[in-house]
Amino acid sequence: MTEKEFLGFLEMKLKHERVPQLSGYVDSFDPAIQNTGKYIGGHSVLFEGHQILPIKIVVGMGQLLLNRNARLQTKEAILVILAHHPSREALNALSLYNVIPDEDLRYFARIALDECEMWNE
Repeated sequence: MTEKEFLGFLEMKLKHERVPQLSGYVDSFDPAIQNTGKYIGGHSVLFEGHQILPIKIVVGMGQLLLNRNARLQTKEAILVILAHHPSREALNALSLYNVIPDEDLRYFARIALDECEMWNE
């Protein structure tokens, strides 16, 4: 899956099948709290059926996540989507990414992996 293909897929899904959500803001100088708020805000990319995506799409997202040339914003969306997919493939992709994540996504990636582990219990 290319970054362009993923972004087109995500745009189509969000246009028609957005998951209702509540949002807020974080008022703290603590980087951990700021990063957690950013991760929670990242849930805005979830769409109806995100947890039942075909494995082929999950694998493609995982490959794009591991692509060092993909933009951080794209990786953030992938991290949130994979975090909510109850599959071994999503868990494997997040585990591999957490070995050497992009520095700016280190905390974001850790939370995503923790959440995916919970969905895969």
